[in-house]
Amino acid sequence: MDKADTLTPAAATAPQEPTAILAAMQIDPDTVTRDVRVALTEDIGSGDLSADLIAPDVQVDARVVTRDAGVFCGRPWVDEACRQVDPEIALHWRVQDGSNIAPGDALVDLDGPARSLLSVERTAINFMQLLSATATQARRYVDAVAGTGAVVLDTRKTLPGLRAAQKYAVRMGGAQNHRLGLYDAILLKENHLAAAGSIDAAVREARRIHPREPVEIEVENHDELRAAIAAGVDRVLLDNFALADLEEAVAITAGRVPLEASGGIALDNVAAIARTGVSYVSIGEITKRVVPLDLSMRIG
Repeated sequence: MDKADTLTPAAATAPQEPTAILAAMQIDPDTVTRDVRVALTEDIGSGDLSADLIAPDVQVDARVVTRDAGVFCGRPWVDEACRQVDPEIALHWRVQDGSNIAPGDALVDLDGPARSLLSVERTAINFMQLLSATATQARRYVDAVAGTGAVVLDTRKTLPGLRAAQKYAVRMGGAQNHRLGLYDAILLKENHLAAAGSIDAAVREARRIHPREPVEIEVENHDELRAAIAAGVDRVLLDNFALADLEEAVAITAGRVPLEASGGIALDNVAAIARTGVSYVSIGEITKRVVPLDLSMRIG
């Protein structure tokens, strides 16, 4: 995807509605293959000692059900896990990624060699329960800000090695992705600005070195906000602003630059923050503070 699909540098055109690097695409199959390979190696290693007790010719049926309500996610990883363990495993899906699920719902039926189903069980469920939890958390925040016009974004606070997977789950929950990594957009924070000497100096250097890249500045007060606007940034992140300060920031900006609220955002205050008039709210809780859904597989 062209990086212009995230943020557009002010020097080129007016800021556009930002999406994340993954927002217009499904998950990369190579990423899924890698994620699953790592997970299976971690779990099965040199072989499943317990499954060895089952005769290799035993065939069984199994079903995965949920005990929790939420938003389902993880199908590509389950399909790939079964393929890598044993292509003879057949899957019959009852839900799609992004579907609402309720306690007792069947998610997928499987049939194939008992040994293979027992070996893939934990890896498949781990992906489903984590990614469903992430999608569910994203949906909670999206529902909370409904009608405000604000867009819910995730952050880089993801599980190491599973960023693309969690970013995908965020989209399945109806939120949008912020930058995927340090390489697809420039976000200058407190330490960057301190090292550069000033907001203006940091922005000028960013434009010189990466003239085609979008530039976002994190600010901690209204004076820094004014300096960021004067420097011509593409977006301003308002870090840990109180509600009254967010409202004042919106008034100061007067629509010249999109504003993103971040820091200290939770389900009990996100709606009030969104109603201040900011364009975006970025929330680390979506990916870092999730409770995996309670799923189980039963044979027979």
